[in-house]
Amino acid sequence: MPKRRLVWQLFLPFGLLVLVAALSFGWVALSILDHSLLESTRNDLAGWADFLDGRLGPGIPEDPREFERLTRRLDETLGLRVTLLLPDGQVAADSRGRPDEFDQQADRPEIGGALDGRPGYQVRFNAGLNQRVIYMGVPIMRHDRLIGVFYLSKRLGWLDQAAVQMRWWTVILAVVLAALAVPVAWRTARQLAEPVEQLAAVVDRFGAGQLGARVTLPETREPAELAAAFNAMADKIQNRINTLTRQNNEQNAVLAGMAEGVLAVDSGERIISVNRALSRLLNLDPTEVQGRRLNEVVRNADLSRIVTRALANGEAVEGDVLLLGERERVMQAHGAALNDPDGRPLGAVIVLNDVTDFRKLEHIRRDFVANVSHELKTPVTSIKGFVETLLDGAMRDPTDSDRFLRIVAKQADRLHAIIEDLLALSKIEQSEESEDLQLEPTPLRGILDNAVASCMNAARDRQIDVKLDCPDGLRASVNPLLLEQAVVNLLDNAIKYSEPESEVDLRVTPLAGELQISVTDHGSGIADEHVSRIFERFYRVDRARSRKLGGTGLGLAIVKHIVQAHHGRVTVDSTMGEGSTFTIHLRAV
Repeated sequence: MPKRRLVWQLFLPFGLLVLVAALSFGWVALSILDHSLLESTRNDLAGWADFLDGRLGPGIPEDPREFERLTRRLDETLGLRVTLLLPDGQVAADSRGRPDEFDQQADRPEIGGALDGRPGYQVRFNAGLNQRVIYMGVPIMRHDRLIGVFYLSKRLGWLDQAAVQMRWWTVILAVVLAALAVPVAWRTARQLAEPVEQLAAVVDRFGAGQLGARVTLPETREPAELAAAFNAMADKIQNRINTLTRQNNEQNAVLAGMAEGVLAVDSGERIISVNRALSRLLNLDPTEVQGRRLNEVVRNADLSRIVTRALANGEAVEGDVLLLGERERVMQAHGAALNDPDGRPLGAVIVLNDVTDFRKLEHIRRDFVANVSHELKTPVTSIKGFVETLLDGAMRDPTDSDRFLRIVAKQADRLHAIIEDLLALSKIEQSEESEDLQLEPTPLRGILDNAVASCMNAARDRQIDVKLDCPDGLRASVNPLLLEQAVVNLLDNAIKYSEPESEVDLRVTPLAGELQISVTDHGSGIADEHVSRIFERFYRVDRARSRKLGGTGLGLAIVKHIVQAHHGRVTVDSTMGEGSTFTIHLRAV
């Protein structure tokens, strides 16, 4: 609903006040005049009643004609109707000679009071005459005995006409006064409202963002003081807003640039704000979630528990939050109470740090340390045991000493192979991280021929036929030695885990801008639960068979990092009982 302007709120009441005052004055004056005239008329009626009482004599005359002639002259001259009533209410005489009109006079209050010995009068509107009439009943007493009642009535039409004229004059006077007061009221209202309207206009501009808007000081003292107070307040607010804006911008820049997710909630677990990192982590729209309860937006028991603890304890809390989705993430949550400057609790702030990769690396590190320890411990223990056996006297038996020394040499070779693979893997990882691996466009046919030649003796021992299918002219940007090592590792695994007298296929297929180098064996295959981990260091599907075949457990890990250093990827497709296919994906040149 639109608000009225101050000038009208000042002007209209003032004008109405003048109008009401004039009307009230006229009404009061009219009421006083009417009452005064009525009182004068009543006194006149009482005086005529005393006059008639004196002319009546000692009692009611038996012949009322003389009384009627007297009262008729009064009626004709003054308009005063006089009726003489007996104590029983019957009409004894009437100035108009119509006694039949007064059959029920005793029912009127002024006559009833007079019959009881008390004078009374009433003013009533007579519908037949269409004007007011004053009625008076005066008891006629002789020797403290009621002998009759004078009932007098007089029309008040003249008084009503005077009242109407007075009302008109009152209205005219009120209109004249209002007309005279309007300019004065308007000017006064404008003088009072103009500084306030100016202040309101400046406040609107200030609220709209024009922080430099100020009020011009008026000449009137009180509005000038108000304007000066507003200007001082505006200066302080502008300085405070500038400070808060700068701090808010700095805070938003820090929150937006943080890799950690930040969540702020109030004491009712309603979201106050989330930063960009948390929005990405939880797939949220910051503008839509603000003000909503946390459990309506995020269904995560771990996060809800951290928030509840932070709100309840008022102290720093920590815990892990598991986020499920396309990729399972582990978040390390740090929660703390959020208080106002007076220390009253407002809510809590939660910082979520993605430690998924860290935990995975930590897990890999622990597994790596355990596996390295185990893989190194096995040959070292074997070497130590056979050396002790030789020292205990087995050296004296040429047969035993030769056999034991061969075992020690084999375990030393195994230990050397593990160390060499670890060093090679470390070197490849360093090249991968620094991206300083030298790559050059090279034909693939020569690299694959060398890899097949390197594995030919192992294939011949197991009577396995290695078939190479690589069209001439295919080139890729590679490091020839490293790519050859990766293919050799895949061929070596395929030969080891294939059945004797079977085939191993090495094929290069150009497809969609890349070259796919695939090695397919016809062995026992790999179960689905092992496929995702076979490229981890020292991970073996069948540990006993792997050691028996002489594997170090690092071959596929080396393949993965070599391919990644070439900005490619390696995949595996395996079916139990049919075999496996390992594919290196490289960009074609």
